[in-house]
Amino acid sequence: MKIIYNAILLDESMRTRGAIVLDKKKIACVLKGNFKTESAVLNAAKSACDKIFSKTPKQIEFVNANGLTLAPAFIDMHSHFRYPGQTQKEDLQSALNAAAAGGFGTLVLMPNTNPVVSSKELAIKIESEAAAQKKSQVFQTVSITKDFDGATISHIDSLEKKSTPVISEDGRDVESAAVMLEAMRLAAKKGIIVACHSEDCALAIKAKSYRKKALEIIANYDMSIQDLSQIFEKKNQGSKKIPKVAINEAKENIFIANSILELAEDIATERNIAIAKKANCRIHVCHVSTKGSIEAVRRAKKNIANSKGNVASEKSQFQITCEITPHHLGLIGTRGKEIFEFVNPPLQSEEDRLALIQALRDGTADVIATDHAPHTACDKAAGAPGFSGLETAYAFCHTILVEKENFSEQKLSQLMSANPARILGLKKGLLKEGYDADLVLLDPQEKWKVRSAEFFSKGKSTPLEGKILTGRVKGIFFKDLCLRQFPS
Repeated sequence: MKIIYNAILLDESMRTRGAIVLDKKKIACVLKGNFKTESAVLNAAKSACDKIFSKTPKQIEFVNANGLTLAPAFIDMHSHFRYPGQTQKEDLQSALNAAAAGGFGTLVLMPNTNPVVSSKELAIKIESEAAAQKKSQVFQTVSITKDFDGATISHIDSLEKKSTPVISEDGRDVESAAVMLEAMRLAAKKGIIVACHSEDCALAIKAKSYRKKALEIIANYDMSIQDLSQIFEKKNQGSKKIPKVAINEAKENIFIANSILELAEDIATERNIAIAKKANCRIHVCHVSTKGSIEAVRRAKKNIANSKGNVASEKSQFQITCEITPHHLGLIGTRGKEIFEFVNPPLQSEEDRLALIQALRDGTADVIATDHAPHTACDKAAGAPGFSGLETAYAFCHTILVEKENFSEQKLSQLMSANPARILGLKKGLLKEGYDADLVLLDPQEKWKVRSAEFFSKGKSTPLEGKILTGRVKGIFFKDLCLRQFPS
């Protein structure tokens, strides 16, 4: 048994001083009050949790939170661990350590590995290997089509919701609408969520050619995209030089690529919503980045809400949820060095960013997910899209949403813990009796500088390098009730 006291308890519905009693990997009791000593909290616990203490006496471990915030551990609906087959980018140990340092107790892993995760057996093997490390729990998604071949979906028949609650083709979309329709119908029968990487495939190929051209322009001056980013910030005034006309030409190609990808996302989002409705399937739209796509999600949710009460709608399983990443909430792809930060979907305009923030505010968007995508330095220099985000997600979101946009800390907890737990059907995400004892200790006021060299993740690429953020993860409890603390 463990009692964590002298804490500020935080979840989606409360922020108050108190203590938590943990027993048998669960939250046994929630105590509200200013308990600063072991004797005070023990007396309160015995009074409130008499059923536990009336049984055979147990050894009690007391943990003084020293006034820190105690909250449900975060749940990431979208993360890349690069395992198996890409351990030069990330491996299970480095990824799980990064997840712990970021306060994540549960993560949903994407299947674009080597080999592609296209079977129940491989998914369960990865989940078991992760569980053996006794850190965060992982759910390994299985690909929508076998080995991303775009056509074969028979493997979905063997999946079970309990071990594989989500399937995804992440990294790409399913090009054929007919294949996606049948896949969603199979998933619907199993109660499995289809996570959609909404991106028109033909347009994505077109956009890639413009990105390639931008990289070639930069390479002509013996530079990488990251070198150009440093020069643009005037941090590197060394021997490498590039004419302004070449910089502008590279920027123009990036802008064209991004505008094509914006269209690709909007078209595919509308398509996938329409297919899901026809298939009577639950979908989760990944990394929404544009105003157009979030409006499509908003319309679909309103239509579902307006149809409630109809006989047909009562029998329907069609539901839609969506996620937004920290980098799309806090970065703008049309100015500064962020123009040269490659990610899919790309960083968008200020108008798009504000639309995403409003969607989180009004409930159109359901969760914040990292899309943690570690790469080697060489791959990033060659233009690989994606950032490492597990270890900065809470702090960046707290800085953008709580400090700047006046979101409450409770709302942020809802977006990072309670809502993803509900979507996945997990008894997590709340400080509530009977819920899993996955908890995180936070200091919402601590300011710190991002230094990617200190990341647990092998992926050191982040557009937040050197930025000062407010809010820091100080420790995490997993269900084994072991506290892992992180130094300042």
